[in-house]
Amino acid sequence: PALRRLLPPLLLLLLSLPPRARAKYVRGNLSSKEDWVFLTRFCFLSDYGRLDFRFRYPEAKCCQNILLYFDDPSQWPAVYKAGDKDCLAKESVIRPENNQVINLTTQYAWSGCQVVSEEGTRYLSCSSGRSFRSGDGLQLEYEMVLTNGKSFWTRHFSADEFGILETDVTFLLIFILIFFLSCYFGYLLKGRQLLHITFQMIRPAILSLLFFCIYWGQYATDGIGNESVKILAKLLFSSSFLIFLLMLILLGKGFTVTRGRISHAGSVKLSVYMTLYTLTHVVLLIYEAEFFDPGQVLYTYESPAGYGLIGLQVAAYVWFCYAVLVSLRHFPEKQPFYVPFFAAYTLWFFAVPVMALIANFGIPKWAREKIVNGIQLGIHLYAHGVFLIMTRPSAANKNFPYHVRTSQIASAGVPGPGGSQSADKAFPQHVYGNVTFISDSVPNFTELFSIPPPATSPLPRAAPDSGLPLFRDLRPPAPLRDL
Repeated sequence: PALRRLLPPLLLLLLSLPPRARAKYVRGNLSSKEDWVFLTRFCFLSDYGRLDFRFRYPEAKCCQNILLYFDDPSQWPAVYKAGDKDCLAKESVIRPENNQVINLTTQYAWSGCQVVSEEGTRYLSCSSGRSFRSGDGLQLEYEMVLTNGKSFWTRHFSADEFGILETDVTFLLIFILIFFLSCYFGYLLKGRQLLHITFQMIRPAILSLLFFCIYWGQYATDGIGNESVKILAKLLFSSSFLIFLLMLILLGKGFTVTRGRISHAGSVKLSVYMTLYTLTHVVLLIYEAEFFDPGQVLYTYESPAGYGLIGLQVAAYVWFCYAVLVSLRHFPEKQPFYVPFFAAYTLWFFAVPVMALIANFGIPKWAREKIVNGIQLGIHLYAHGVFLIMTRPSAANKNFPYHVRTSQIASAGVPGPGGSQSADKAFPQHVYGNVTFISDSVPNFTELFSIPPPATSPLPRAAPDSGLPLFRDLRPPAPLRDL
């Protein structure tokens, strides 16, 4: 029968339920003074969608109906939250010939309703379905299994969720490969004393995907899933995003590339910004859990908190641009790293706002969730892949950013005025330590224990406009490096 693709789909005279009611298996006990209440939504596929249900309510409350709405503008959008329409008006938009009304009475044999007695109270128990208009509200126990076919990958999934599990598993495997590749690169860099903290900040991304796959895997099995696992996955995803954003700003400011420390003022600004960004992410998650209407298909960024995150992302990009330009002005020899770095991550910074706009205005609601999920993971993969390519420890990599070893950071500065150490320490100004590698697997030990060569100038050169000292090149003479 005509259970075609329904978008909010199952709009049963029911109320909004707790988060677990959004699963493909829903059950609960409804008691409301309203005569038209939302229960849940599900997108059915033509020829595959099926609704198995069990309803029970007191015979004294007879007769109640279950209403199914299409996402056509004349149906669901026309009645949901339409305060000027009563129950009859909301039911009038439905076409009975499409089997959109399930009457919960014994008069309709296919609804499977029977009168049963329990503790002196007569109930209508239905193992099929339908709806009711009553001036004193509704009372209904319900249990439904909503499915799309019999495949493990589609059975419990709404049509707008098809492909999410497969996409997450595919990206998880790719991120596992990236994780091991980053560990290998880290091993090589550690042997050369070039394993800086900024390189290690790309690794947390794999955890969020792992928990998303666990959630969707359990969801595909029982149609319910575990909301705690999903929330944990979202928190981990937000954390990895924030850490990566912090890494980009730190690299833009030259941390571990042109300087060993961030100034006190810069540290305060970063702390304030990241705290604000974190709080906004938390507000977004709370807003999504408490205020997102399950009767509508809403995108994460389609909320005040989401718009706030987009604004903070734009502000971060302005800061990123300023930091990179200042670093290039003071250290023009770093252009082989900063120019492609700036170009690549300019695209990344704008990808999220553009994705939000496309999702809100350019993607059909019934396909939004699965498309946005794939785009979001693709953006995440792009960001991590580009960073690994630019920081790979190969002599052929002209974009390699690090040239000062981790053991040299603490001694990279000289006392400032009054004998105090500058809080914002700058590194020796030369191109790349990477070009002096003997190979990709053997560190150049002659370079680690060398005496700094004579400087061309008896005094250290000051960084332009910064008041920060720069120091002599710590590399050994060329003959010694070639040993």
